[in-house]
Amino acid sequence: MSINCKHLFFAIAMPLVVSLVILPINLFSQAGGSSVPFLRISPDARSSGMGETGTAIADNANAVYWNPAGLGFLDYFSYGNDFGEEAVPYRQISLAFSPWLPQFKADLYYSYGTYAQYIEDVGTVAFNLMYMNLGTFKRTDIMGNVLGEFRSNEFAVSIAYGTKITEDLALGANLKYIRSNLTPAYNNQAASVGNSAGLDIGLLWKPSHLGPLEDKLALGFNLQNLGPKITYISESDPIPTNLKLGLAYTLFKDEFNDLKVAIDFQKLLVKRDTLGGSDPVPVSLVTGWENPGLETSIGLEYWYEKIIAIRGGYYTEPSNLGGRQFWNLGAGVRYKIFQLDFGYILTIEQSHPLANTMRFSLLVDWR
Repeated sequence: MSINCKHLFFAIAMPLVVSLVILPINLFSQAGGSSVPFLRISPDARSSGMGETGTAIADNANAVYWNPAGLGFLDYFSYGNDFGEEAVPYRQISLAFSPWLPQFKADLYYSYGTYAQYIEDVGTVAFNLMYMNLGTFKRTDIMGNVLGEFRSNEFAVSIAYGTKITEDLALGANLKYIRSNLTPAYNNQAASVGNSAGLDIGLLWKPSHLGPLEDKLALGFNLQNLGPKITYISESDPIPTNLKLGLAYTLFKDEFNDLKVAIDFQKLLVKRDTLGGSDPVPVSLVTGWENPGLETSIGLEYWYEKIIAIRGGYYTEPSNLGGRQFWNLGAGVRYKIFQLDFGYILTIEQSHPLANTMRFSLLVDWR
């Protein structure tokens, strides 16, 4: 369980990267609420079907979002052939799509794509794109006359890296560029466009020498969206800095059956004052704990013969964050190198904007 030069370099470089990203912040910027909330939308239908859990699972390319440390455990695929088992370097593509807020009957949608690749003696690297289409809007004058139409969108592109630092523990990071295009420039009016950067830092522990918990328990940590505020024309808003803690446990596993449970807790570390301002990072990492409540999610996943999966889960959040409560249902099917997953949100209030939201995602193992 020694740490080689690669791991030593990563451990030394990580604090430097953190300081470069989060310290050069305008400590006197004004802010309203948290901006670019699409950064907190769970991308894949598998985790959505499990009640929005995944911080301690993170066992595929979607670890970029759930916990970049999970990439550290993705090194080789094992495939059986006529000559025995063959180990192939991990390469996987993840694609996801979801019509968003269907109750609004608008053309909002969320899409996501990730490519992950294991590089020998380096670790696993992943590239990611998150895109939120906010729809088409009409521009009018003070008399209500239509002057034209424009589209709004937000996106983030990122590069992630994960590696094992011991046999049981992995460390990961995800560095992202964020852009929000709300309104284009028009006549003498400036465009409402914002840019920012964010950093995610994750740890994942999968004990392999812990008695009855051996190869069953996993604990995850992910601190997301550490970065400066995003500025629109003359006002700035904080990005959604978020802390996730997760636990996953395999209840039963044999040749044909695999049943696991996962629990996630989230804390939004954005602190707003009574005047509409907000604390910058890293101050908000401390003051954000003054916000009451935790977001909690729990989910189950059952696989039969690694071919068919059934999932279910429940998500709840405190009233000061919106008071959302909903059940999640999901299913998956795996065929050779393909895995197709489906997720469905069943809200307690049928009129809720998230009611009947469906998500679809595809995983492709690139051998």
